[in-house]
This record gives sequence, structure tokens and C-alpha cells, in this order.
Amino acid sequence: MTDTDAPREPESDLAPRLMEVFALVGPLYRRVQRKVETDVPEQGLSVGVRAVLDLLREHGPMTVPQMGRAQALSRQFVQRMVNDALADGLVEAIPNPAHQRSSLIRLTDGGRAAITAVLDREQGLLRQIGGDVTAADVETTVRVLGRMLELFEDVDVN
Repeated sequence: MTDTDAPREPESDLAPRLMEVFALVGPLYRRVQRKVETDVPEQGLSVGVRAVLDLLREHGPMTVPQMGRAQALSRQFVQRMVNDALADGLVEAIPNPAHQRSSLIRLTDGGRAAITAVLDREQGLLRQIGGDVTAADVETTVRVLGRMLELFEDVDVN
């Protein structure tokens, strides 16, 4: 019997297994944060600034409130990270045609170079996973974590 032929567990039986996912994601997240912070001191990027740069790289210019919602972080925390990135010349504030009081934040060339270097280094590390992990395994993991995130999308982070 292959994995695709295996009987599916009823949804009611999945809750304990999903808690196992939470138990792994928390420590993994914290370890990745520490690794990023120890590997990036030459660029002076904190995990928060790195997250802002990556979000802007992926989505283009955004307001601070938009970034906070997208990352499920408080607007105040995101504003501090944006201020750090502004001070380092990694991002710039530009007028927002949709809302005069809330500027758009966009990457500078230096910010784009910094986040590209960080992502290249992180992807190099992740290529070392190897073993029997397949693209289908990753796809399933992303799908499951996405569903779990949807379940908690109404949680207020501000």
C-alpha cells in the first residue's frame, strides 16, 4: 500500500496530530530566527527587518498597517522595524495615492540587494535537508500549515 492508498484519518482524529505540528513549528521558527540573526550581522539585519524586506520584495510597496496585517504582527512593531530599515537606507517612504496619511514603504536598491543575499544564503542552507523529503511532501506541508493559519486568521495581533 502506498501513501496515496493509505486510508485517510477522519478529521476528528487529526487534532492531536495537528498539535504535533504546532509543537514542531514553534521551536523550528525560533531556531531559524536565531540562525538568521547570527548569520546576518555583517548586514546588520534583525529578523524583523529581514521580514519587512522580504514582504516588500514579494508584494511591492505597502503601508505599515498592511505589513502588520500580512505578518500578523502589531503595527507598532512593524513601524519600529520599518524605522530601522529606513535608518539603514534599505527602504524608503513614498507618497500613497490612496491615503495621504499612510505612506507606502518600498525597497531601495540596497534593500533589494540585502534581502537577496539573505535569501540566497538561507536557500543554500535549506538545500542541505536532502534525505527523502519530496516536493509533494513540501506541498502537503504548505497546504496543512496554510489551513491551520486560516483557522486562526481572526486572531487580533494588535
